[in-house]
Amino acid sequence: MKLMAINFAIWVATGIILEFEFGTNWSNYSWFVWDIFGAPLAIEWIMAFFLESVMMAVMFWGWWKLSKKAHLRVTWATAIWTNLSAIWILSANAWMQHPVWMAFNPDLMRNEMVNFWEVLFSPIAMNKFLHVVSTSYMYAAAFIIMVSCYYLLKWREKDFAKKSILVAATFGLLWSIVAWATWDIHAKEIAKHQPMKLAAMEALYDWWNGVWLKLWAYFWEEINKWMPEISLAPELPYGLSVLAFGDINAFVPWINDILYKGYTNYNWDYERPYIERIAPWKIAIKALYDYKQAKKIWNTELAEEKLALFKENEKDFWFWYFDENHMEELVPNVPLMFYTFRIMVWVGSILPLLFLIILVFTYLNKIEDKKWLLRIWMLTFLLAFLWQELWRVVAEVGRQPWTVQNMLPTKVSTSHLDVWAVKFTFFLFVAIFTALIIAEFKIMISAIKKWPQIDEK
Repeated sequence: MKLMAINFAIWVATGIILEFEFGTNWSNYSWFVWDIFGAPLAIEWIMAFFLESVMMAVMFWGWWKLSKKAHLRVTWATAIWTNLSAIWILSANAWMQHPVWMAFNPDLMRNEMVNFWEVLFSPIAMNKFLHVVSTSYMYAAAFIIMVSCYYLLKWREKDFAKKSILVAATFGLLWSIVAWATWDIHAKEIAKHQPMKLAAMEALYDWWNGVWLKLWAYFWEEINKWMPEISLAPELPYGLSVLAFGDINAFVPWINDILYKGYTNYNWDYERPYIERIAPWKIAIKALYDYKQAKKIWNTELAEEKLALFKENEKDFWFWYFDENHMEELVPNVPLMFYTFRIMVWVGSILPLLFLIILVFTYLNKIEDKKWLLRIWMLTFLLAFLWQELWRVVAEVGRQPWTVQNMLPTKVSTSHLDVWAVKFTFFLFVAIFTALIIAEFKIMISAIKKWPQIDEK
């Protein structure tokens, strides 16, 4: 509880700043989608800063004041509210990955929510929630095991440490199964709704049916050549087709298909390439302009005609920020995506194995003699932390250049700020956050070294 309280305090201090950035740094984004994004974010704040904080305070300060049963109920309530608060922000992020259940208001130039509950409980949002929560449980389990291994190496609190390892390793192992199951579902959702992200993850530039999955590879980009090449790459036969669509002969579009050629999607519908979507934006923006002019002169018939024309080309509206001579702007950072994804997969594969190994040795009461394993687990926590960050890189970098997939480019989402203002505040926050994390580490290490204070009532 002490370690959780320390971490929670730092989360509050940094989280408030991030919330303010929606107004200071991302004002165009906020205007365009706040009717959709703002609702779950506000509810998340109510839960996190009111219900969760209150429950945590009662849990922390009520240890000697509440009965054991009452304290246990408060502890469960804290855990439940903490998890429920994550649903809201993750549903908002899932909507950014696959925007649905909204309508563009041409008079206000913003999107408006059509069905709140469909946005919140969309299959993508719920699977994303389960995946994020399960990986977070593994991360928490790795942290508890690391602290427990430290106690065993110091030959202190041995019974407490071994019981903690048994609980945490079992918990981490079980939730690693959930993490992999939800990742499989998530991968199929990416293949359907974000094919460019999948193509960048695999560095795929040209296509064929029955695509193989590269396990690892040497990747480079030759001088003066935009097209990267993959070499010396062991491959899993038909692996990518199975991963994406559950069919060994499934067609997986590659970067050049999405940009230039077009392709048949999972529903056997033809998807136009990006290069063909750049031209119709002129029709959409001209129709929108004419609609507004017709509204000004109260020409209802002309306004309806132009609005209908705009809606026919609405899907291509936001491609007007790109041009056919710089199609590479529509491709995420392929080397970063390619290697980040592979490191993430390999680390995610190692963690369950390490959970199982330490669980077996602890169950057999041989863990105290396995100094090598205890030392490995002192470093494994860093692997779990790396894993937590890498999947975020894959999720958010893979969506680029869009803040909202195929709807709002990132370069349009920002506020019009002076470059020096951005630089000054950036380095100011770097300094503040660095000081905070140093303080957090010192306080956490000090709390761990004091050993658990277990007082029976």
